[in-house]
Amino acid sequence: MQYSSKSDVVCAMLRELIISGELVPEEPLRQRDLAERFGVSQTPVREALRRLESEGLIVNDPHRGASVAGSRRGAVEDNAEIRAALESLAARLAVRSIEDAQIALLRELNDEIAELPEGDPRYAELNRQFHFTIYEFADSPVLMSMMRLLWQAMPTGPKVKRTQAKSVRQHARLIDALAARDGDKAAALTIKHILGSEHLPSEMARP
Repeated sequence: MQYSSKSDVVCAMLRELIISGELVPEEPLRQRDLAERFGVSQTPVREALRRLESEGLIVNDPHRGASVAGSRRGAVEDNAEIRAALESLAARLAVRSIEDAQIALLRELNDEIAELPEGDPRYAELNRQFHFTIYEFADSPVLMSMMRLLWQAMPTGPKVKRTQAKSVRQHARLIDALAARDGDKAAALTIKHILGSEHLPSEMARP
């Protein structure tokens, strides 16, 4: 991913720290401390905080300053729940117009993932390509924009407990559902894929 300014870099790093849960809800975000942490002046930090406030990830109190926005579930859980909802919608939308050539492309991507040894660093990018290919086939610019925002906080991909081999098997079942033009099944498999094996509290994970 290319960044055009220091504020872009700071914004991306802060977004990742917040959504990954490293920065906890209500944690103070002091411009001077952040500037020292990222090795920049306070100006790009100030600009990044304004952007993240507009995204709802931080709140700015006139007296206490900026802090991480609170959530009943936590940023990691929020991200996964929202992605599950939007990705299942993407799968439903893709079923309406996906073509055989596009099904074949998904199978090729999944075959590439299957050939990787466990823990191969190339997995993250191929997995991202697989998911974004489905978003593309959904043919919804608004949904695509929202998914890009969610994935910006996961530069190395979602943190999951499953093996790469299990991901490949789940991808294959999802592709089969898309090929069968079964929107309900594709949506259900997508939700299970995301919420069934990511690092989530047990009460949120799907069986």
